[in-house]
Formats: sequence, C-alpha cells, structure tokens
Amino acid sequence: MSDSQKPDSRKTVGETLIDLLEANGVEVVFGIPGVHTVELYRGLAGSNIRHITPRHEQGAGFMADGYARVSGKPGVCLVITGPGLTNIITPMAQAFQDSVPMLVISGVNARATLGHGRGRLHELPDQRGMMATLALMSHTLHNPEDLPAVMDRAFAILGSGRPGPVHIEIPTDVMAMKISAPHLKPAAKTRPRADADTIEKAATRCLAAQKPVILVGGGAVDASEKILALAERLDAPLVTTTNARGAFSKSPLSVPASPSLKSVRELIAASDLVLAFGTQMGQTDYDMYADNGFPALKNLIRIDIDPAQLARGPDAALSILSSAENAVTDLLAATGAGNRPQTSGAERAETTRQAAWAELTPKMQVEIGIIEKIRDTLPGAIIVGDSTQAVYAGNLYYEAGRPYGWFNAATGYGALGYGPPAAIGAAIAEPDAPVICITGDGGFQFTLAEIGAAKDVGANVIFLVWNNDGYQEIETYMVENGIEPEGVKPSAPDFLKVAEAFGLPAKRLAHVDELAVALMAFRGHDGPSLIEIHQTGTVGATV
Repeated sequence: MSDSQKPDSRKTVGETLIDLLEANGVEVVFGIPGVHTVELYRGLAGSNIRHITPRHEQGAGFMADGYARVSGKPGVCLVITGPGLTNIITPMAQAFQDSVPMLVISGVNARATLGHGRGRLHELPDQRGMMATLALMSHTLHNPEDLPAVMDRAFAILGSGRPGPVHIEIPTDVMAMKISAPHLKPAAKTRPRADADTIEKAATRCLAAQKPVILVGGGAVDASEKILALAERLDAPLVTTTNARGAFSKSPLSVPASPSLKSVRELIAASDLVLAFGTQMGQTDYDMYADNGFPALKNLIRIDIDPAQLARGPDAALSILSSAENAVTDLLAATGAGNRPQTSGAERAETTRQAAWAELTPKMQVEIGIIEKIRDTLPGAIIVGDSTQAVYAGNLYYEAGRPYGWFNAATGYGALGYGPPAAIGAAIAEPDAPVICITGDGGFQFTLAEIGAAKDVGANVIFLVWNNDGYQEIETYMVENGIEPEGVKPSAPDFLKVAEAFGLPAKRLAHVDELAVALMAFRGHDGPSLIEIHQTGTVGATV
C-alpha cells in the first residue's frame, strides 16, 4: 500500500483539543457554539465530556466559576471570537479577583486577516492583547502543531500557582488542520514549598506566641483539616474570610465573622502572632467600610502561593512562598506532636463571636437567621449568593455548614448576576448536594434566562429570590449620603410566572416560617425550583 493509500491517522486541531481536555481530567465544558467554533466541537459528541449550553457567554463563565469552586477542577468554556469573548470578560475578571481556575478557549479570525481591520465578522483590533490584561496566560495558536505544548502550559499554570483565568484562541483556519496524535497525559503541576530554614523560623514564632490567631482565606480551604490541627496545637482562633466560611464549622476556635468588624479587628490586634493562610487581605474582606481601621500587625506570618501577592502587603515579619497545604504540613512537623498548654483560644473565639454578632443591625441578624435556617434545614447545603442585602449580611457573619458551602460575588470584583449561573455550575459539580442561590430581584434579572439552562441540565438548584423592589442597598447608600435616589427602582417580573413559563415549581412565602417546608418540598423535586421572599410582603423577613 502506497503512502497515499494509507488511512490518515491524524486528527484535526478541534478533535485533538477534546482529547487533550479529557487527558487533563475535564468532564464538563460550558459554551454556545457558533460559526467561529464549530470545528472545535467536531470531537465533542464522541467524547466523555458533557457540554452545558447557557443562554449567554456571561452565564457560561459564571457557571464555570461555580463548577470550579465546588469540584476543584478548572471550569472550561468554549466561546466564539469577538462578542462571545467580550461577553465572558466579566466572569474572567471575577475569577481573577477570587483566584478561581478557568480555561477560556475561543475562536479568532483566520491568521491572514488578523490586525488588518477589514471588517471581518466578529473582528476585534487585538483580541489576544485585550485578553492578556486579565488572563494569567493568553495565547494565539498560530502553529497547529503547538497545540499539545500550549495546552500543557495552560493546565500547568492553572494547577501550580495562584489560580485564575487562562485564555487560548484558535484561528478559524487552524481549527480544521490535521496534526499528528500527541502523547496524551495530564500536565505536570508543581506547587511552591518553603525551605526548611524558613519553616523553622515560622515554627519558632508559633511556639513562642501566647495569643496567636490564624486568618484563613479561600486559597487555603483545601488544607483546612491540617490548618485546624495546627490551630488546636497552638490554641489559636480561626478567622475565616467569605470564601473560607464553613471550613471549621464544628470547631470552638472558629470565628466566622468579617475582619471588617470592630470586634474581629480587636481580636487580631490583641494577638501576639497572626498567621495568614491563602488570603489576599483585600479591601472587601478586611476593610469593607473603607475606614482604614484594620490594625497594623507587628508579628504577621503570611503564607501565599503568589509572590506578587506577598509583595503587595500588608508588611509581614515573615513572608512564606508556599501553597497552604505544603506550608501547614511542614509547620505541623516543625512544631512537634503534642499540644501546647491551652491559652484560652476557644474563650477568645467565643467572646469575639458574641461581640461580632452584637455589632450587626437587627435587620442583618434577621437576614442571617434566614440563611441559617437554610443551612439547618438542608445539611450539606451549598449557598451561592449574588450581591443582595442578605448576602452582604452573611458575609459579615455566617458559619456555613461545610467547606465551599458559602460563596458569592459580593466580594472582590462584585459582578451582579453571578449567583444564578454560578449555582448551576455548583450543582453540576456536586449533583447530590442541595444548592441554593440567594439572589435579589435586581441582580436576578442580569442572568434570569439561565433558568432555562438549569432546566435543560436538570440542575438541582433552588433559586431564592430576595425581593426588595429594586436596588435597595444602593438606594439606602444614596439616602445616607444625602443623594436623592435615582435609577434604583427597576421593575421586576412576577417571578412565579417566570418560573411557571420555564416549567419550574415555585412558591412565594407569606411568612418566613414557611421556608423550611418549602425547602424540603423542593429538595425532593428533580430539577430547579424557585422561592420568593419579599422583604416587606413576607412576614418575618425584616424587622
């Protein structure tokens, strides 16, 4: 048989892309196919990868975000060039701020057309340059044979350092080109680890401390069991940021309250050692009210996977470049096997919890009580929030019942409309867990159409609409600052009729006491459902 008669064992770039995604453990992709990406779909139907179709590329990105947080795997999106990519920029920015691993694979116009500005469909002046401003890596695949190496680099970045969004764009003329089948293997991942001398210095400070406290951010949740063991050894209260809530829910050392609160700051200021794991120490967690009241820390040991983050401050007595898992493993070994004498850590934590609760307004306490009712009614629940007043209250004080049981977009980038699609992604990642999305009547309308995506995939999400007839948080802020409210009363649809239109069961609560029964009823339903709490129309929803 001549060479021309031999069957072609090569695959297209699109087919090989799917093979490489599978080799790196990808089980789900989120995307909306278009003319500029159909060749990337050529091998998808025959693979083991599940495709989820949102109603908007913004929904795809937020679904990928929620999926990644709960599954621990990168959220992967396929989007078209131009508007598909610009639509997903907001979720990528949210993922960047919250350190969520996201791989966005987009099309781009044919190589010969790039940079000429000749009015091609979906053309941007410099698409890759635009994405490079917010992606950890942005690469244009000019040479089809480079695909395996580019994918290897992408997954190495996603799994080694501080997570975030990665972007790969494939020109339309490259997608259908055939290349030799690569050796399929997962990308190598290497997480930083501190040297023994640095760990010894940290251990010496830990053992000398009489009143230590530990700050834990979202980047350290995967190491929570070992961090708890270290906290018990040092008898140190554990202060968790929004993205770490629930990591220590059964521990008397847990302080599930914001470092923006005066009482939590007093706990931290009175400590003789502050050990910070995987926390950005950014404004939305540590200085929510922008009062510059977070205390200066004289004996801060800061552990972070990102050297740039360590350099940004606050100033630390000792900065440790390491993953949280590696650092706490080494600190446990270096601090010895036995527990130190108790230094009233649990008492300090309890005092702070009580003082933090007392700082909250009665309205906030009511809202948190409703969130706690959800947690207690549905053990193991994942509560995904949007930027709405009840969620803001929960970020100030709420103990989730499990790790990754509380996250939202009311910190960091703060994108409205995040909650509904992110909750769908969470339900896809963990289909047996109860998932509740708390969203406002205003924010829900940003991504309301994603109810259809939830219905399509049978996502077990209970959409809890907290209806306060507009953007009440902003209206209150305007009034408090002497500004006549304007633009804060967008009309809302009848959410129960919207649910009915999509075939979802729904209930509007007359009294908050009906919540537990409604939650249990919809928990037994296969697929999404909706509950509405009206801040003034539902008795008990506010003071």
